[in-house]
Amino acid sequence: MQKAAPPASVVTGDKLKKPLLSQNYSSLSSFLSLAFILFVTVFYFTDLRYISNVQNIDHNTPTNHTIISLITEKTRSEKLPFAIGEGNEECDIFTGEWTRDYTRPIYEEWECPFLEPQLTCIEHGRPEKDYRYWRWQPRGCSLPSFNATLMLETLRGKKMLFVGDSLNRGQFTSLVCLLQGNIPEKDKSMEAVPSGVVFTAKDYNATIEFYWAPFLLESNADDPYKHRVTDRIVRNGSIDKHGENWRGADIIVFNSYIWWISGLRILRGAFEDEVKDLVEIPMEDSYRIAVRSLIKWINKNVDPQKTRVFFTSMSPTHQGSYKWGGASKGNCYNETSMIKGGEFFGAERSLMQVISEELMNTGKAEVPITFLNITQLSSARKDAHTSIYKKQWGPLTEKQLADPMSYADCIHWCLPGLQDIWNELFFSKLFYP
Repeated sequence: MQKAAPPASVVTGDKLKKPLLSQNYSSLSSFLSLAFILFVTVFYFTDLRYISNVQNIDHNTPTNHTIISLITEKTRSEKLPFAIGEGNEECDIFTGEWTRDYTRPIYEEWECPFLEPQLTCIEHGRPEKDYRYWRWQPRGCSLPSFNATLMLETLRGKKMLFVGDSLNRGQFTSLVCLLQGNIPEKDKSMEAVPSGVVFTAKDYNATIEFYWAPFLLESNADDPYKHRVTDRIVRNGSIDKHGENWRGADIIVFNSYIWWISGLRILRGAFEDEVKDLVEIPMEDSYRIAVRSLIKWINKNVDPQKTRVFFTSMSPTHQGSYKWGGASKGNCYNETSMIKGGEFFGAERSLMQVISEELMNTGKAEVPITFLNITQLSSARKDAHTSIYKKQWGPLTEKQLADPMSYADCIHWCLPGLQDIWNELFFSKLFYP
């Protein structure tokens, strides 16, 4: 198309004589018209080819392998903040297999003073350690090695924020443990704050923070330390209640899942209303409200030139072993091996579909959102839960003690363990999107 430019330049040049312009006006006009038509044809062909490629994505493919970042990242030409290279476009790092690795774990329980007792399985009597000796191997490529020094230097003068529930707090704690060994004792601290927890690396003038918001929207379970409510209520249209505390973060990692599957009601109005307008709607619809609210908040409040946004998919549970072909009344208790075959999906597929539909809609997500699709790869790990090997929230009854399966925690994960792998994937997507 650039070859059409010189004739136009000649026509308007001062060296042309007027009679020549008059004689050739008709032919030049025809030539320029033809050139314009050719330009428009090429332009629209390219645009339509792109649209066709997006529309031809197979939405019937199981969502556990959906690469939502395909749309939210790769269709944008600008370089994402904090990126130092590019990932392999042909490789989905979330599809692969677990490989035995006896150089793991990257750190030991006793080496990380910031581990919560609800996550320290070895300390609380877990007899076998096999669950710690695995790494994730993507099919067709390799993950970059986790580099704590690079991460800390990147965070210099910055704020990283994890927002969500206790599973996101686990990932936050894992990252702190992966980094803290590179920081002198006097230069690091962890502080509980009303909204969650703040880890500070003083020499780096950096913070890694966890903000408790299990529904992302305002709810009656928003106290990070006292949130055990039986009648869960979420207020519609309330994203700014928490969102005002998220502004200014340089890297934000969101999650929200497990609290949605136990039943709740939506509040139309305010918690202060004397008569509350409460409605029950399907789980998928209420979850969609939260995801859409989050996307709107991100579009309004995040500068894509300065801030990276991530969304971690659902952390799977293993509360019914019949679902993966095990005992009819079992769960994760006493499980020391993985689920084979890769077919078991330990989360609500309908909610994964909601995430897929909302985050893949480029008309909604104006700011790039990187999707950390950890659900399928984690679904195999029935061996990695805290089970009974953790500090309990209260004294156990004689009946519970007689039946350990009854109080086994098949939601949360031992550390060091699986969530360290999540952060290796996070590291890869942060620096090599």
